[in-house]
Amino acid sequence: MGNTIWGRGLIVLAAMWAMMQPAGAQSFIEGRFDPAIPALVDTVGHAPGTRITSPDQTYAYLNALVAAAPERTRMVQYATSWEGRPLYYLILSAPENIAQLDAIQADLANIAAGRASNGTALPVTWLAYGVHGNEISSTDAALMTAYHLLAAQGDPRAERIMRETLVVIDPMQNPDGRARFVNNFLAASGIDPAADRQAAEHDEPWPSGRVNHYMFDLNRDWFTLSQPETRGKVAAIRQWNPVVVVDLHEMGGDETYFFSPAAQPFNPNLTPAQVRAYELIGRANAAAFDARGEPYFTREVYDLFYPGYGDTWNAHQGAIGSTYEQGSARGLVFERRDGTQLTYADGVRNHFTASLATAGAVADNPEQFLSDFAQYRAANASGAAGRGTYLIDLAERRWNAESLGRRLAAQGITVLRRDGPASACGRSFPQGYLAVPQAQPAARLVRSLLDRDTPLPPDFLEEQERRRSQDLPHELYDVTAWSVGLMAGTDVFLCNSAVSGAPLAPDAPIAPMIEGSGAFAIAVPWNDSGQARFVTLALREGLDARVTDKAFAKAGREFPRGTVVFPAGSNTPEQMARLTALARDVGAHTVALDSGWVDSGPNLGSESFVRLTLPKVAVAWDDGISQLSAGAMRYVLERRIGLPVTPIRTQRLARADLSDYDVLLVPEGDPSAALGDAGQRNIRDFVRKGGVLVAIGDSLETFSGGDTPMLAVKREAALGREPGSDDGDKGASLAEAVEIASDADYREAIKDERALPDTLPGALLNTVAERDHFLSAGYDSGAVVLAKGTQIFTPLDRADGVNVLRFAAPDGLIASGYVWDENRRQLAYKPYLMAQRQGRGLVIGFAHDPSERAYLDGLDLLIANAVLVAPSRVR
Repeated sequence: MGNTIWGRGLIVLAAMWAMMQPAGAQSFIEGRFDPAIPALVDTVGHAPGTRITSPDQTYAYLNALVAAAPERTRMVQYATSWEGRPLYYLILSAPENIAQLDAIQADLANIAAGRASNGTALPVTWLAYGVHGNEISSTDAALMTAYHLLAAQGDPRAERIMRETLVVIDPMQNPDGRARFVNNFLAASGIDPAADRQAAEHDEPWPSGRVNHYMFDLNRDWFTLSQPETRGKVAAIRQWNPVVVVDLHEMGGDETYFFSPAAQPFNPNLTPAQVRAYELIGRANAAAFDARGEPYFTREVYDLFYPGYGDTWNAHQGAIGSTYEQGSARGLVFERRDGTQLTYADGVRNHFTASLATAGAVADNPEQFLSDFAQYRAANASGAAGRGTYLIDLAERRWNAESLGRRLAAQGITVLRRDGPASACGRSFPQGYLAVPQAQPAARLVRSLLDRDTPLPPDFLEEQERRRSQDLPHELYDVTAWSVGLMAGTDVFLCNSAVSGAPLAPDAPIAPMIEGSGAFAIAVPWNDSGQARFVTLALREGLDARVTDKAFAKAGREFPRGTVVFPAGSNTPEQMARLTALARDVGAHTVALDSGWVDSGPNLGSESFVRLTLPKVAVAWDDGISQLSAGAMRYVLERRIGLPVTPIRTQRLARADLSDYDVLLVPEGDPSAALGDAGQRNIRDFVRKGGVLVAIGDSLETFSGGDTPMLAVKREAALGREPGSDDGDKGASLAEAVEIASDADYREAIKDERALPDTLPGALLNTVAERDHFLSAGYDSGAVVLAKGTQIFTPLDRADGVNVLRFAAPDGLIASGYVWDENRRQLAYKPYLMAQRQGRGLVIGFAHDPSERAYLDGLDLLIANAVLVAPSRVR
């Protein structure tokens, strides 16, 4: 990096720039600064805003600050990224506060538990930067904020912040993404930074720096906790219980600056006190931006509804969680559409301004923020938000239920575990239950995650329907449903009776269920994610297995479709012993069989049983593919199910030797252009020779067109609107004259006849299974799936294939969330999961992504059926 001509020149330029600036330019505020605190240019070679600070440089500078002011700082590593990069947070406060940091932390824990403070606590302001790695200016603003608080002399605001509060700076929540962006930016840079938005330095290659290694949007992972960066961050925040959490982002370069108050809708679990505090902080930011003449906006676009964001999740813990957004230069300089130029330094300065203004607002009102937080937690603990208890049945999707309990516990939620047969609220629990009391400090987060539905405000919905009636886009920013019990495929219900149990620790291993002592075989019922992982790991170690597409019964016990059997006759004693060890490691459920005789259903030698082998799986990668979909599917397969995946770039698929693979996954997207005719021919040939193609979401259209589609479905237009077609009559230059006599006629005249259905923001919907097909094994009663976007497909004809899972009837379609009425009527009975034979192979289509954000673990068996089992069934 430093050896490039551009790099050497910029370092020299940065040094000259720094020498020409007045004292204080390092913090974007003029004033006196302690020379003992190192400036950024002295440590990494460039001044603030003149170069994009890399991850290594970021930590080098933070270490320099800590070394210069150890009595006012403490730096803690809280996680390690997938690519091995450390994630740190930096605590800043006055020396007397740092000296009693452990006592302050302990008292904050008292308050967070709903107990009275002993008077030691100080309010914590948590400033988090760079959760999206290509939103670059915030990390440099973090460094400038830390420098200013440590170096400023004679600044009463900085002194008050350090005296009255603790400030925690998380400077880089996504170091892998930031490193990717910086490397790509430097590789595309020339002799001068390019302001042209079309320049390569503003146009990131796939995948972008926004996402982490597994291409996750880390700002949607807060309650899912699928990524190590998120798990470490949530644990760190729980240790400090901040009263304010700000997540600093970037948006399109033509925008200005956004800070709270947020847009509607607000999640109904927010309190009036929190709404007032948002106003207080917003006014503090407004004053700071007004003083600089800097434009901004509030109450638009960015809402507080979905609790998977850093702002709303923290608000559910009692903090004032906010998103701040800065127009992004996506480099060093960017020409806006209005002709003005936005520089990297502008973004750094604005985020720095907001950081200090927010920390200052807390320091000006420390008692209020601490008191509001204490009252929030204590009221929840006393049952003000509800007194019932959510029960999670351990008999349904046991492994998923256990995993869900641990994810809840990792978020500071009290989860109790009752082992063995039990009863509560008139229901029997043969394998026990998990209990989540409402009367606990995190009650509102509990309700938001475990309630079957979180209603949108009626006035907001009314306004959205009005907008849609005027052909205006709706204002929903994200999904409307996230009920974690439904997404895990578990049975959760609210009980008003008293229940008991032992506290569940987030890191407690899942106990296996090892039944029987027969020596003929080990049966693995196909009923949850743990079973899929266990079978996959066993296959990876070379064990021999058989899988059935029909249920069977033995000794009064039912074994469902999809059950996998490991025969002792075709596995060595050492392998069978290893199988038991794997079951203990995973927490799997196994049943020993004493013979091959069954009471009903197929025996092991039946053609209903086929040999199950470990498939080789490829996934389409790069141009034309959604990085989020590709990353989520790869994560679910590799990290949750345990199946390795080989990414193949879409443009290489035209010449790739696919005979080496059993399965080709094509995630969401539009890969047709990247594949070209040659790529599609190669894939078609792969399937006809016995391969399995799994296409997801929009990518289905690539394989469902032409005279001989690989999947004989079509995407539907909106209800009441015919798909447009070009009749090729170039002479018809005049349109038919029509009379427009009313507003309704006008709306009819201007509507898009080729319009797709209105975008579904995201809801959880019920499906019905075709129980005679192996792909629905584990889902005899259907599945709850997430549907969003505009894609609705026609059903497959019986002559072509099978609609393995279809959406339920209109009246029973919605499991959770909000669905436009025409979407509800149009989605009913349409396919979610489809399968069609092609030659010796099979094409499998998911209308919507079952791996979305990795939070639909209740669908893991569907994915395993399509990827792990299908190749054996095809053979």
